[in-house]
Amino acid sequence: MSSETKPEEKEEKVGVYICYCGGNISDHVDVEAVRDRVEKIPGVAVARTNMFMCSDPGQELIMEDLRDGIVDRVVVASCAPSLHEMTFRSAISRAGENPYIYEHANIREQVSWVHHGEQATDKATLLVSAATAKAVRLKPLEPIRVNAMSHATIIGGGIAGMRAAVDLADRGIEVALIEKSPFLGGQLALLDKLAPTREKASELVSHLASRVINHASIKVHSCTTVEHFEGYVGNFKVGIKKHPLESNAYKEKMKMLNPVHKSAEAFIPFAGVYSGPVPSAAEELVIDTGVIILATGIKSYTPYQGEYGYGEFPEVITLSDLIRNLAENNNGGSLLEINGRKIKSMAMIHCVGSRQIPGIHPEDASGHLNEYCSRTCCSALLNASNVIRETYPKTRVYEFYRDIRTYGRGQEELYEQASKNRVVFIRFESQEAPEVSKNGYSDEFPLLIKAKDILTFGEEVEVPVDLVVLATGVEPNEISKIVDMMKLPVGPDRFLLEVHPKLRPVELPVSGIFLAGTCQAPMDAGEACSGASGAAVKAAALLSRGYVELDPFVADVDIQKCNGTGACVEACLSDGALELVEMEIDGQKVQRAKVTPAFCLGCGACVAVCPENAIDVNGWTLKQYEAMVNAIVAE
Repeated sequence: MSSETKPEEKEEKVGVYICYCGGNISDHVDVEAVRDRVEKIPGVAVARTNMFMCSDPGQELIMEDLRDGIVDRVVVASCAPSLHEMTFRSAISRAGENPYIYEHANIREQVSWVHHGEQATDKATLLVSAATAKAVRLKPLEPIRVNAMSHATIIGGGIAGMRAAVDLADRGIEVALIEKSPFLGGQLALLDKLAPTREKASELVSHLASRVINHASIKVHSCTTVEHFEGYVGNFKVGIKKHPLESNAYKEKMKMLNPVHKSAEAFIPFAGVYSGPVPSAAEELVIDTGVIILATGIKSYTPYQGEYGYGEFPEVITLSDLIRNLAENNNGGSLLEINGRKIKSMAMIHCVGSRQIPGIHPEDASGHLNEYCSRTCCSALLNASNVIRETYPKTRVYEFYRDIRTYGRGQEELYEQASKNRVVFIRFESQEAPEVSKNGYSDEFPLLIKAKDILTFGEEVEVPVDLVVLATGVEPNEISKIVDMMKLPVGPDRFLLEVHPKLRPVELPVSGIFLAGTCQAPMDAGEACSGASGAAVKAAALLSRGYVELDPFVADVDIQKCNGTGACVEACLSDGALELVEMEIDGQKVQRAKVTPAFCLGCGACVAVCPENAIDVNGWTLKQYEAMVNAIVAE
């Protein structure tokens, strides 16, 4: 694979395909002018344009030219290769050609989004010319094939983790499910009735947890954390540590359980399903696995001291607290009762810890703001309001909100039903949040809420209440240790970042690691399960052949040039990718550099330090770089 086809040995026929990107590119780049210029470059057999080159018609242009023998090298000039490189390689493969005869020019992010007019057109021409010069020197490469274990490790035992585990196990794949607590169910186990169907969360959790615990192909590791990670897709090693129960809260819950119970009958409301015996002492294990699915979930936002009176007044609680009270409240009567107090008037405040605005809301201790919408809070709060009004008709309910977002099937009806149930809605501006204070006017209601209601053109209203409920948003769980170990991308909202929200919604850039559920964004239970099933399907497809194919863009050593200095080994950024091995050349025992392709990052650090130019990166050789630079300079 180290030999390179030289341009003079064969006249390559390069096809250049330039995308309008629906105006994203063509609004600033004269696409047709670029096409006219590049079709005159030596080696270019044809240059074509299309409104959306990634569309089926656009891909068909490339495939027809390959099938007809018009081209044998492909250059696509469009948006970032991270979005569509796989798309075009797949199209080339379907045409019966080697997918690595393709080069990409990014003329959207690198040109049309930062330049305008003639400057944009000129720069686009340069980038396409450079890509063409490289394409002439491309050679067909073969993917690196490595064996893959038919085993999956899932980190997180919430609804998404359990769903992915069952889906994989039902396909005959062994699964290790790692959960840091003694219980399965995650955040869903903290809920009572789900909106809009009012299904019991406990029943959903119990049903799925029962399948997990009793499935022969699933091994549950509770009270367990991930401590170590290494390897590559198909052959990962995950070091885990099982912890003994030390939390008093857990111990109290454990007293309620028969330790021999391993079924879903051991469900405890607001705790989860007991996953079975846990270790009495710390224990460390290493799991050999083929793929990893992250289902690390979310946690509820905790209001800061004084936020809407939280922590200052005992009558200010969170929606989670209210849900627990509603589930446990069996007093009957026409008035809601919380902690022995009858509630005649109560207020619900939306978007606490969500949609925070810089300059208006304070940052947390680590300097973060939750600027995203937590998505499920509005529906959950409206559902609670409906339950209260229908069950306790003499309890008045006021909802204070900036906007109400009831997305999803059956969710808008919650808002309509709340109106019919005579829930009073008061809308406030973002910069003028309601004020919660002690009621100095009357002893009947302990708290007073003041707000300017924009539904009545800014009229200031004062609402005396017995109870204030804060609809707190959600935040990703703290998994910085896993992020650092696995080198995972994290978005500005601190959720894990998928490769592409539409094209690769459950995949991470690290091959063999997938996303499931709310670790990537706020979701309801249905969405979390759908995402988990998608991750399971992707993982199963990857493992189904017993091997995986990795891109061949790895270091390649020319043994004839290598003199075994070891400089490349010292510079290598990936443990195990490069080593000096003893071999016999011309009757002499010598040391030469050897690459382990599965560990190689293709970063080129070794290329930069080799004194003999004995090492290159397939697909990105020095001669290809030189050709690209020459093409730019020539223009």
